[in-house]
Amino acid sequence: MALSLCHGKRVMLEHVGGFADGVAVKAVGEETFRLCRELVDGIVMVSRDAICASIKDMFEEKRSILEPAGALALAGAEAYCKYYNLKGETVVAITSGANMNFDRLRLVTELADVGRKREAVLATFLPERQGSFKKFTELVGRMNITEFKYRYDSNAKDALVLYSVGIYTDNELGAMMDRMESAKLRTVNLTDNDLAKDHLRYFIGGRSEIKDELVYRFIFPERPGALMKFLDTFSPRWNISLFHYRAQGEAGANVLVGIQVPPAEFDEFKSHANNLGYEYMSEHNNEIYRLLLRDPKV
Repeated sequence: MALSLCHGKRVMLEHVGGFADGVAVKAVGEETFRLCRELVDGIVMVSRDAICASIKDMFEEKRSILEPAGALALAGAEAYCKYYNLKGETVVAITSGANMNFDRLRLVTELADVGRKREAVLATFLPERQGSFKKFTELVGRMNITEFKYRYDSNAKDALVLYSVGIYTDNELGAMMDRMESAKLRTVNLTDNDLAKDHLRYFIGGRSEIKDELVYRFIFPERPGALMKFLDTFSPRWNISLFHYRAQGEAGANVLVGIQVPPAEFDEFKSHANNLGYEYMSEHNNEIYRLLLRDPKV
């Protein structure tokens, strides 16, 4: 709707997120668009993390659980008040709460503190030598580590540490990252990267040297046989080098897939992918994928 109002005509989206599925459409209705052009003063856009934060806010305040589409209104109201520095004003948000399940609640739990700016997801490269782990912990300081993943690699010069820290202010996080950089420990903030939060934070083992690897996100329909249909399409024709899926309570499952496809066979692969009928998008050039999983020599 925001794009449609901006362009003065209804716009068709290529991809639609399924998290707030009650308000997620590829194209707005004609009558809805006409009324919004006439009556709506503006639209506030918020992230998935902000919606999760609003669900947690409502639970802590009223012990009620909103669905994502219902919490969207609350997240928008909170963003509006913050932008205009409104305090002590009456603001009305129309909410709803029926379309919620435990798979989706798990995702909300993981992202709520990120949306509230109380948790940051980070990656730091440590030299593989004795004492590095202790030095890293000292540099984190008094910040609370809420998640930590590390695996020793005897063949690597540097180890990759994936972790989350509880924060109170952006300055506090910036100061910690400055300490890391001053100690020559390269640190990357992954907080705003959905690929990292949905998939890469669950991988342990670091980067791999895999020839001709392509990485895509496929949206699998949540029904029996969806995985087998995918495998029938690509395997054993091409080797699957990476696969990660975690139920998130959405109509479509967000699946990260790595497939080894020689350049000469790329057109054939694309034809198979299109005929599969699943929505998909390339993540091969995603900076975070290349940083965390892709061997720089490849």
